[in-house]
Amino acid sequence: MLYRFCRLILRILFWGLYRLEARGISNIPLEGPLILCSNHKSLQDPITLGVWVPRKVHYMAKAELFRIPLFGSLIKAVGAFPVKRGGVSKEAIRTAISLLQEGHVMGIFPEGTRNETVGMGKRGAVTMAIRSKALVVPVALVGNYRPFRKMLAVYGAPIDLTPYAELGTTESMEEATELIMSRIREMLKTGKPAS
Repeated sequence: MLYRFCRLILRILFWGLYRLEARGISNIPLEGPLILCSNHKSLQDPITLGVWVPRKVHYMAKAELFRIPLFGSLIKAVGAFPVKRGGVSKEAIRTAISLLQEGHVMGIFPEGTRNETVGMGKRGAVTMAIRSKALVVPVALVGNYRPFRKMLAVYGAPIDLTPYAELGTTESMEEATELIMSRIREMLKTGKPAS
């Protein structure tokens, strides 16, 4: 209930402030484990990524954020869980995989840090998808968060990583990661969902 209320308020706020438009929402499966993989250039990206998604999106967030009075309780209530400084811990990965195995949605930024351009993705999202049998939807967040200038959240067709899982090699994991990143780059250029 709290998540839906917050999502509604943020939809109104982001539509009014950034003219946020979602494209390709029909590409998001309404059930089953799912990872949304997106480019990452702003602290506002988790909101932009998830605000139009019809399912609750879970995120990893810096542990320090959970220590802020009220804010920490709020982000926990809306689906975030803590990650310690210095990288994603095994505990955080286990939590993410567990959520996915229960059929939930994870929002992940494969680059691991904010970048103005889309760089190399890390293999973590692919590892989690393979271990949980989750589909991956590539997402491009297009725009610069300037007030009253249009922002786009573009959702591509789901990617099934089963063929890469069957190969089970480091090379196949890297190929799967590059496939996701290339779809994101394509959507950033075109502003249209990749198929």
